[in-house]
Amino acid sequence: MNIPQELKYTKDHEWVKIEGDIATIGITDFAQSELGDIVYVEVETVGDSLEAEEVFGTVEAVKTVSDLFMPIAGEVTELNEKLADEPELVNSDPYGEGWMVKVKISGDTSGLLSSEEYAELVGA
Repeated sequence: MNIPQELKYTKDHEWVKIEGDIATIGITDFAQSELGDIVYVEVETVGDSLEAEEVFGTVEAVKTVSDLFMPIAGEVTELNEKLADEPELVNSDPYGEGWMVKVKISGDTSGLLSSEEYAELVGA
């Protein structure tokens, strides 16, 4: 299982890449493998300021629909437009081309898990 060390993680299986005051967010390799083939990603919160743990969108797989939770408080500034036509990027490249949103951070990031803590959580 791929768990890049430079990223932060949540117990809800989102990953966070922090660059200055911008966070790029997606779902982990573990999450995409559990969901199966992803057929649709919906995010209607661009421009919204959300608190940590609030739902920022949904991901639909062949078997199920799952909510996406904000790992940190902030304003959703950008959506990965490629996912409209290629939602399978979340499966094939969850930490790269399969990112979901970018957020201007306004909250605390200290509650995020390290790669080691996340690996322990998922039993990797």
